[in-house]
Amino acid sequence: MTINEIIKLIQAVSDNGLSSFEYEQGDEKLVLKKKKNVPQAPAPVVFSQAPAPMMAAPAMPMAAPVQMPVEPAEEKQETNLIGSDNVVVSPLVGTFYNAASPDSEPFVKVGDTVKKGQVLGIIEAMKLMNEIESEFDGVVEAVLVNNEDVVEYGQPLFRIR
Repeated sequence: MTINEIIKLIQAVSDNGLSSFEYEQGDEKLVLKKKKNVPQAPAPVVFSQAPAPMMAAPAMPMAAPVQMPVEPAEEKQETNLIGSDNVVVSPLVGTFYNAASPDSEPFVKVGDTVKKGQVLGIIEAMKLMNEIESEFDGVVEAVLVNNEDVVEYGQPLFRIR
């Protein structure tokens, strides 16, 4: 089979929406398959990241990524939750702890006065304890995470006014 014949064959498979094609030359065997359209579950919604590029075999049609609409009410609720420019966010992914040990008092509570550089909490990542320091002088207006919550990079942790 020449390269031009292979290209024509690939194009024919692609044009007809076939999902599988097999070919053997000895004793000639040819198998063509076309799957029926089966509804699929919607893809998970990823906020703050672009969808990953989809990979497909050469010359096969690619499926369009599924994007679910984001309700404006959800965005508005999260914006109201923050409500201040002085927000301390997580610098890494890990587990948040509000105290140095389980039987210790929390580093800070709502209403506490804090200074820039003061420890507000700890995030454990890969068995390393990372102190989270205040970036602002002020009063703790809100603690936005609970003790032992898993936090994401950039997730708001504290609101300081």
